[in-house]
Amino acid sequence: MTEPAGTQVELLIGGMTCASCAMRVEKKLNRMDGVTATVNYATEKARVTVAGDVTPDDLIATVEKTGYTATLPAPEPEAPAGAEDELRPLRTRLLVSVALSVPVVAMAMVPALQVEYWQWLSLTLAAPVVVWGGLPFHRAAWTNLRHGAATMDTLVSLGTLAAFAWSLYALFWGTAGTPGMTHPFSFTVERGDGSANIYLEAAAGVTAFLLAGRYAEGRSKRRAGAALRALLELGAKEVSVLRGGTEQRVPAAQLAAGDLFVVRPGEKLAADGVVTDGSSAVDASMLTGEPVPVEVAVGDPVTGGTVNAGGRLVVRATRVGAETQLAQMARLVEDAQNGKAEVQRLADRVSAVFVPVVLALAVATLGFWIGAGSGLPAAFTAAVAVLIIACPCALGLATPTALMVGTGRGAQLGILVKGPEVLESTRRVDTVVLDKTGTVTTGRMTLHDVVPAAGEDAATVLRLAGALEAASEHPIASAVARAAAERAGALPPVQGFANAEGLGVTGTVEGRAVVVGRPRLLAEASVPLPADLDAARLAAEAAGRTAVAVAWDGAARGLLVVADTVKPTSAAAVRQLRALGLRPVLLTGDNERAARAVAAEVGIDEVVAEVLPADKVAVVRRLQTEGRVVAMVGDGVNDAAALAQADLGLAMGTGTDVAIEASDLTLVRGDLRAAADAIRLARRTLAVIKGNLFWAFAYNVAAIPLAVAGLLNPMIAGAAMALSSVFVVTNSLRLRGFAPLPENRSAALPLPEGRSADPAYARSA
Repeated sequence: MTEPAGTQVELLIGGMTCASCAMRVEKKLNRMDGVTATVNYATEKARVTVAGDVTPDDLIATVEKTGYTATLPAPEPEAPAGAEDELRPLRTRLLVSVALSVPVVAMAMVPALQVEYWQWLSLTLAAPVVVWGGLPFHRAAWTNLRHGAATMDTLVSLGTLAAFAWSLYALFWGTAGTPGMTHPFSFTVERGDGSANIYLEAAAGVTAFLLAGRYAEGRSKRRAGAALRALLELGAKEVSVLRGGTEQRVPAAQLAAGDLFVVRPGEKLAADGVVTDGSSAVDASMLTGEPVPVEVAVGDPVTGGTVNAGGRLVVRATRVGAETQLAQMARLVEDAQNGKAEVQRLADRVSAVFVPVVLALAVATLGFWIGAGSGLPAAFTAAVAVLIIACPCALGLATPTALMVGTGRGAQLGILVKGPEVLESTRRVDTVVLDKTGTVTTGRMTLHDVVPAAGEDAATVLRLAGALEAASEHPIASAVARAAAERAGALPPVQGFANAEGLGVTGTVEGRAVVVGRPRLLAEASVPLPADLDAARLAAEAAGRTAVAVAWDGAARGLLVVADTVKPTSAAAVRQLRALGLRPVLLTGDNERAARAVAAEVGIDEVVAEVLPADKVAVVRRLQTEGRVVAMVGDGVNDAAALAQADLGLAMGTGTDVAIEASDLTLVRGDLRAAADAIRLARRTLAVIKGNLFWAFAYNVAAIPLAVAGLLNPMIAGAAMALSSVFVVTNSLRLRGFAPLPENRSAALPLPEGRSADPAYARSA
């Protein structure tokens, strides 16, 4: 990805309450000369490119003039626990508000509970909820007002404060404070001055409902940076540095470019570098996604975060800290997430039109009734009624209830949905990019075939080779040993085992000198492959598989064909994705031949092979510039940035935490067929949310003419809110009936052992 020219500055933005706030900050920053900025509401960060004399202080001042706070990030990243602490005040605010609101709503709606001084008890309970509990909405509304903007916070604040203020007027200056006053269960339409009506249950109930939505949103935002934290966790924490000929164990952060460090088998490489001594197999699957380790020797480059699977290595560090490929991948993920800053919540988009209209109606109503000579009390009653009825209680339930039911049903089926913003693109997705290893295939090497030489027994070839390979830790050796143990049972012991780095292994089994490895290893021992085995080797390699030669007592005895296996359900999954109108693309870092073989097996026509992690992001971005709306399915660290860049990211739950955190949807079981059900569920949930939003407004809009006409009875106001809430909840509950496709029922339940129905975010917290 090409970085824009100029100095990069990152700011932490505070005070944003919705995506439109992020857009407002972004516009203000971009109006500065020489400044290009993107603001991410989810991570609360601004990525700014400065070309010219603009300083960070100038950027901070501009953000503060917009009504928000801005600071430069601290040198050390904030711990996840700190983010959890930030949510504690909001959780306390929510719990207290709910506890106080429930009796207020109950007394207003159930006449039997309206004891002699119930209205004063309601005031005592509702006041802290409206003033203290609703403070985040009031503060945001004030900020928006000062900058000429209106969001749902504006409507909530005005509606709840209007309801509370009018209730105070009715209690202290009207007749609502009279002992024994009740709200009769009457639905008559009549004009009045409102001095006997209180709306405390509306003010408290709306505040509590929307605080619940705000808390759920806060938890979602807290998880937004988990992909980056998980990426950085993959790096080595300590490293053995060679200084003065001796090894010193130091924190990885103290490693400098040019230092020599030692990597033992099983250890992670602490930095990018070049091997200066030793040879080994390095497991680079976290970068490449491919299961076959890379053989390295003196002079070969190695990458930080990869795992040494073989012998001892001495490496000279070339890139450390923020310059390593792992750190660059973290930046790729964050850049891709920043590209999603423009996604706005549906309710905010609707409110951008709805709020100004309601405010104008309230002012017009006040002016009309004063001009008509109806008196100030009646005019204020009508105007305040417009604000009260326009504050839709159901709007606070519209998105959270659909998400709660939809995501709950998804969790039962092994599909985890992160939040409402990820659903917007599911209806428009037309291309699905599938990572090969671990997604379409199992991601584990398995034995495909045993080809014995003329006159040899296949079972004997596998048993002797398996016995020798059982002493090796190489993934190909493990595949051979595992297959041999499954077919032959107990394997014979090995004597004189030796590992020829990068070529194979040798040893004595049942008195025979056995050699297992690449054909080159046999050639070095003057053991050529006969024509039939060589033809089998060429055929295996043409199909993208790995051929392992077996010889003993000076003659080639057979060939073992090893490869990553296509999951048995992948072909059905591709058919289901096509049926949803999606165009599948296979994306892999593997070689072209192996990729084409897998694609042909599952029914995919378009293949992009031999790509690095950064290239995967570029492929997704290229498809997007072609006008496609892209879904990406992957499972590895190397897929994380592409998952974040895609319009819809789906991670296999059997994959890495980094991929899961960077994705929008997680398929817990790792069965690709669940991708089709996940998209179907996301589309259904989005449709329900849109329906909920429509009816949440429709019920209230229908009652606004009554309020304007001064005919709004408190029972009608309460009924409109109650009916809209009941409808929204009932409509959302329909998602409980969502079922996977009939052929996918076996993929839905049960969840795999060790996996919780709660999102896997907790595993990386």
